[in-house]
Amino acid sequence: MDDQEKSGAAPLEPMPEDWTRALAVVAHPDDLEYGCAAAVAGWTDGGREVTYVLATRGEAGIDGLGPDECGPLREREQRAGAAAVGVSTVDFLDHRDGVIEYGIGLRRDIAAAIRRHRPELVVTLNHRDTWGGTVWNTPDHVAVGRATLDAAGDAGNRWIFTELAAQGLEPWDGVRWVAVAGSDRPTHAVDAGPGLDRAVASLLAHRAYIEGLTDQDPEEYARSFLTSAAQALAPRFGGRPAVAFELFPR
Repeated sequence: MDDQEKSGAAPLEPMPEDWTRALAVVAHPDDLEYGCAAAVAGWTDGGREVTYVLATRGEAGIDGLGPDECGPLREREQRAGAAAVGVSTVDFLDHRDGVIEYGIGLRRDIAAAIRRHRPELVVTLNHRDTWGGTVWNTPDHVAVGRATLDAAGDAGNRWIFTELAAQGLEPWDGVRWVAVAGSDRPTHAVDAGPGLDRAVASLLAHRAYIEGLTDQDPEEYARSFLTSAAQALAPRFGGRPAVAFELFPR
């Protein structure tokens, strides 16, 4: 009996590779670094273009720092974390950290970003109420994940958010998949091995956030967290450490 049979879980399929542009949309600085960065490193190594869009600047994320100081700090950390895995474009939508509301405004902002960057693959974070049915998710993650799934369709419909065309953002119906990271129902995966060291560097760029979160050495914390998460998926991906996604074709 192999590891896959012992785990009792279905194997993860390789992620599609016939695309050139991806847009990752999440709520906060560090959201992508906690799970997607190794996959992003592999994609950019392969010549693909990946852009990050963050709904907030994470200004409510560090208890010991007020929002006016925290927001610019976390923006700098996010840009450094993105650069570590080959991402040069990081946009911020300037919704308020901690109180993002799912609704028309958020859908419009994300649809505008999709029209602007014209991706074939859209990546977001777990939009469900819990992490694995045991840990409650944050309202920001739920709102942004759900709005991203919806905005992938909104972006291609010229009769939704007609004001965007007046701003020069013509409809983009080229999104072929939305990939949800952190899902407890993953279907596909990317080999995390080649990009793991850069993923650690990417998460480690959020040093101020990590130092506010744990007393553990930041580098030890980042490497342990990402390595453990990737290795946990190996039995479902041919023994290879992996970054998993729930893939929604469009």
